[in-house]
Amino acid sequence: MDLDPLPDEALLLILSFLPAWDLIVHYRRVSQRWRYLIDSPSLWRMKCEHERRTEILRAADMCHQFSWQRACLKRPLSRNLLRNPCGTEQLQHWQVTHRADGWAVENNHDVLEGAESQTCFVTSYLWCEKTQVIDLLREGLWEHFLDVHQPIIQVSDWYAGRRDCGCIYELKVQLLAADRKTVIWEYKEKPEPIPQWSDTKYQQVSHEFRDYGPGVRYVSFTHKGKDTQFWQGWYGARISNSSVSLTCRNTKPCTLPPPPDTEEA
Repeated sequence: MDLDPLPDEALLLILSFLPAWDLIVHYRRVSQRWRYLIDSPSLWRMKCEHERRTEILRAADMCHQFSWQRACLKRPLSRNLLRNPCGTEQLQHWQVTHRADGWAVENNHDVLEGAESQTCFVTSYLWCEKTQVIDLLREGLWEHFLDVHQPIIQVSDWYAGRRDCGCIYELKVQLLAADRKTVIWEYKEKPEPIPQWSDTKYQQVSHEFRDYGPGVRYVSFTHKGKDTQFWQGWYGARISNSSVSLTCRNTKPCTLPPPPDTEEA
């Protein structure tokens, strides 16, 4: 079927139903006209509208320098940017510090609603710590959006103990600059230890970073745990369903003039 005779409006509608990856990698090469249409914000707005991706549409309405292709291809908003949050891939994607018997992965003792898997990381009788550093630009964000609009950075973690052994849990989240060393903002949580002979239900710790200023490029997420009885094995804090996500609920209107009506991936 020859699509060239179709008006731009009809061709845009057809293209909007194609996968984002194919649009950028393959169909931009078809012709100069197709490249122009695929690079236009009109196509990506139409695509987000019929896919009901309201978070992207809300962000685009606030940000004149909006990277439609990055936002639609990598989907950096309203998804968990942490990899392997429940231990389904064992300890992959985490920088791990083992002490005593180190980290292990087990099935949950109690159901954790909303988790992608009913598995958890388990700590031993000395501090077991692990960290994951998120590169926000690599995940699909861009400098202007982070610096000017400062979307909310939401962090959450769930921890629990065993009935027969008490445990301790701690969380530290840092917003880092481009050098991965300068700390722009930090959040720490040190809940009271879970005593022995408690239930095994999960408890949540959460925080929202707002108005953190320009320069944030990385999020460092670190948690650790241990037991309180000094028992050999894995009787310490159980940790699961960790998350870091960005939402544009607090984005500020852009005061800069809008850029030309084209963009590169």
